[in-house]
Amino acid sequence: MRLRDVRRRTALTATVAVLAAAGTTAAVAAPATSAPPRFLAPGELPPHASSPWYASKVTPGLPDPAQFCLDGGAVPAGDGTYHRSYWTEYDTNAGQVTVVTADDDSARRLAAKLRRQVARCAGDWLHDKPGGTASWKDYGTVSAADGGRVYGVHTSMPESEPGIHLFGVGRSGRTVTVVRWGEMGTFAQAPVPAFKTTLRQALNKL
Repeated sequence: MRLRDVRRRTALTATVAVLAAAGTTAAVAAPATSAPPRFLAPGELPPHASSPWYASKVTPGLPDPAQFCLDGGAVPAGDGTYHRSYWTEYDTNAGQVTVVTADDDSARRLAAKLRRQVARCAGDWLHDKPGGTASWKDYGTVSAADGGRVYGVHTSMPESEPGIHLFGVGRSGRTVTVVRWGEMGTFAQAPVPAFKTTLRQALNKL
């Protein structure tokens, strides 16, 4: 091979290496541009008889204070976690927390963990408030995305108004969401069919 051809090939190889390195650097340095997942609109919550629903902005991280039954580090607080709060002109309120995980397996494990957290919430509450009463119900599944499940938790203290909460835990791919609804009352006041529709809408938006 002539010396001129060797120099030409060497120069070409160096040029290709530089271009490849530049492309690799650009790919690594490109900032993440993923938008937050879509959240429920106020009108998608179970209707209140005397008030419209209002909502905060979708906010990164966890709500402060933590939502009932979802405290104690049950929900990861890092990047990929978002929340939104909802309220009415009366005591009824709600919240949604959504976590975008690394992959489907991570999301599946997190959803299972959150279902266990809600299912044992009544017992944990009684442990901290032995003078009260608490119970829970499993209202079954919701068919949307990769599936959801609805639970009810009732708590009561002597000489105090009882509280009823509904929780929906579900997943779509690598994204997990938890929807909570609560007000003063008992299981009889829980709008279970409407809340299942709410969870279905939340999952379809992920």
